[in-house]
Amino acid sequence: QVQLIESGGGLVQAGDSLRLSCAASGRTYYAMGWFRQAPGRAREFVADIRWRDSNTEYADSGKGRFTIGRDNAKNTMYLLMNSLEPEDTAVYYCAGKGSSLGTLYRRQNAYDYWGQGTQVTVSS
Repeated sequence: QVQLIESGGGLVQAGDSLRLSCAASGRTYYAMGWFRQAPGRAREFVADIRWRDSNTEYADSGKGRFTIGRDNAKNTMYLLMNSLEPEDTAVYYCAGKGSSLGTLYRRQNAYDYWGQGTQVTVSS
């Protein structure tokens, strides 16, 4: 079965770092991305990576603080978050784009598969 499983969330203090992981099984993807959603807010784009050429894109919210990458041996995507702020508090979701069609990687509907989410809470 195709699955995306996130891990690495937790409770940290402002200024700390976290590394989120997304383990993919069942298939490979043309692109993978991270989205996040805080209570009462819409899900928003965080970052994405194109699997073959490793091109990346970041939302302004995490630019300069977040780094998206991959571990090909484990078929795992990660998100390294530095200098965390309370505004980063959200459930973080891993997403996979199964189709090669389209290049709008910032949009939620570009992705076919989603993980269950991992909670990140940043205290001040």
